[in-house]
Amino acid sequence: MTPQPSYAESRQVAEAGRETDWKLPSFGKELFLGNFRLDLLHPQPPLDLEDEREGEEFLAKIRDYLIENVDPLQIERDAKIPEKNIKDLQALGAFGVKISKEYGGLGLSNRMYNKLMALMAVYNPALTVLLSAHQSIGLPEPLRGFGTEEQKREWLPKLATTAISAFLLTEPDVGSDPARMSCKAVPTEDGSGYLLSGQKLWATNGSVADVFVVMAKVPKSEGHKGGITAFIVPTNLPGVRMITRNAFMGLRGLENSLTQFDDVFIPASDVIGKEGMGLKIALTTLNMGRLAVPTMCAAAARYSLKVAREFAVTRNQWGQPVGKHDEVAQRLAYIAATTFALEAMVDVNTRLADDKRNDIRIEAALSKLYATEQGWTVVDNMVQVRGGRAYETAESLQARGEAPVPAEQVLRDMRINRIFEGSTEVMHLLIAREAVDTHLQAAGDLLTTKDPKELAKAGLKAGKFYAGWFPQLVTGDGQNPRAFHEFGELATHLRFIERASRKMARSTFYLMGRYQGHLEQRGALLARIVDIGSELFAMSCAIVRADSIAKEQPANGASAVALADIFCRQAQRRIDVLFDRLWHNDDLAQYDLALGLLAGQHLWFEEGIVDPADPHGEVAPHTTT
Repeated sequence: MTPQPSYAESRQVAEAGRETDWKLPSFGKELFLGNFRLDLLHPQPPLDLEDEREGEEFLAKIRDYLIENVDPLQIERDAKIPEKNIKDLQALGAFGVKISKEYGGLGLSNRMYNKLMALMAVYNPALTVLLSAHQSIGLPEPLRGFGTEEQKREWLPKLATTAISAFLLTEPDVGSDPARMSCKAVPTEDGSGYLLSGQKLWATNGSVADVFVVMAKVPKSEGHKGGITAFIVPTNLPGVRMITRNAFMGLRGLENSLTQFDDVFIPASDVIGKEGMGLKIALTTLNMGRLAVPTMCAAAARYSLKVAREFAVTRNQWGQPVGKHDEVAQRLAYIAATTFALEAMVDVNTRLADDKRNDIRIEAALSKLYATEQGWTVVDNMVQVRGGRAYETAESLQARGEAPVPAEQVLRDMRINRIFEGSTEVMHLLIAREAVDTHLQAAGDLLTTKDPKELAKAGLKAGKFYAGWFPQLVTGDGQNPRAFHEFGELATHLRFIERASRKMARSTFYLMGRYQGHLEQRGALLARIVDIGSELFAMSCAIVRADSIAKEQPANGASAVALADIFCRQAQRRIDVLFDRLWHNDDLAQYDLALGLLAGQHLWFEEGIVDPADPHGEVAPHTTT
């Protein structure tokens, strides 16, 4: 196997991402340890009625503005959001939804902010990304958590009304491994500030932003702790240069740049937090960004349900609507039930975020992972139901007299969600290290400690933990058959979640015993554990949301219960497969094959390809050792 980072090194990102309140209870953390703490989700925190009223009035204004003034087909055609639309949205307050009224914003909740994201995600996702990159991961969020009062008073009023912000972390050679960051901020000799140099890639809003949040390494020196640090960087400073605006498969109105910094002077007063806090600030900020992503996925899924249902009703084949043919009906059932679960995850998480009583890092990460994967499958199923009309562009449909349904655009726009703000593979790794941290820490200490005395201490520590924890997972299987009876027909699914969470924890323990510290190198196995947890979390959210709807919207209660029931049935089937694949898989054989490919084996299989990026075959194949 290829060399792996040490256990201590592998924990860097997870440790840096811990917020100051990380000791608050976490449903996700407990779930992976086999403790089904439904009380952390249910009953849902009550809604703030004043916030709801103000938020709905604001959303009504935005809805009217979109219908009357924004042409989604033009954005797609021109690959650009008209400047007038941006200015108008700023005037309406859309750029300052979560900024408090004290600093000139609307001061609305995460729930209302995410409803805005959902509204725009359906009309044109580029609008959503513009606002999300500005408010979820742009300057307002880092300032809210880590900025000084002076920084807040200088920037938040501007950010709420006239200034666009962007978050710059990724570099041409650095993605999810911040330890390799090359962008540097060297302290000046007089101590007044820093000289920032380097490049940043894929800066969303980078080509239109007025101010950046830039992550850069400060060299360690006398008087300087050093490390990755967050800086406020106005884009009009000398030495800031946009090299190019990037273009993508989807999100064609996206403003995204490759940006160069050449000895840009940053005053010390424009450091956010302290030196060395940049990674923590970045990951804390991304938690809020990750709540926006599942919101966009849920909105796209809901639109996909509408598109698929309408087509399945009106399109007739062999004497009946296509929706009545069994295969199409099965797809519709999957789309509807999964969409309900995705909406439920968003609602549960945003209420928890506003309530602030729970640590939702794991829940936000689980939602991002699950919504992007299942959301993609939902959209793909919608395209299959709609057939050729889903492959045709909206403009082409309109040109021949049909409704300009942007189904193919939805597919293209959805695809990036499995990559940005933490790819599926990175989310698996991040959640695994958080969720099974106790196990990995115990094994890591045992594996990395060479001193006999320290080894004995590590063994006692691990033994003490497992002696108290493991018996609960075995004896707890004697479950009360009437548990959760207040949830009616959904109670059986809650009992399944409780049993499955204990089974998941036991399985993690058994895998730990088999692979010990090497378990963290078995990414595919850990991914399955995480996927089981994400399914259980989604089931929990669907049931909790159905119960809330029954109380808050009695007319829709029975419908919500039916959707939650079918989703939980589907999720249980997937969970059964995942459990089986923990022990019956071809991971090692497939890993060996991949290593062979990387080493140059099987290249005969590629012979005869005319590569459009290298038609003359002049680029030597890359190999690894």
